[in-house]
Amino acid sequence: MIGVDIIEINRIENAFKLQGQKFLDRIYTSQELEYCRYAGKYNFASLAVRFAAKEAVAKAFGTGVRGFTWMDIEVIKDNLGKPSVLLHGKAKELASQQKIKHIHISLSHNHHSAVASAFLEK
Repeated sequence: MIGVDIIEINRIENAFKLQGQKFLDRIYTSQELEYCRYAGKYNFASLAVRFAAKEAVAKAFGTGVRGFTWMDIEVIKDNLGKPSVLLHGKAKELASQQKIKHIHISLSHNHHSAVASAFLEK
């Protein structure tokens, strides 16, 4: 199962300007926020590409973000910088029900847009 998402980076930045930290705390885990924060400021490209990854994974499940929360899908990186997904809560249960063994993701962004693809392997 495959999912893809693209988002304009300024959508995340504008949501932060309107809603503040409350917006980020609803979407991202503390580890994701820590990774995306440099010199006291958030890197909105990094936040946007993680949002796109969460959307791509949800689309690959075939459900969208229904029945679980944004924070149930966490984007992490290994020591070489390779991104991967860590599932929590209802998303983890859904993966178990669908017999998903591994989730592969690919992330990219430029100055304007962020894109992510997800492949759920059974």
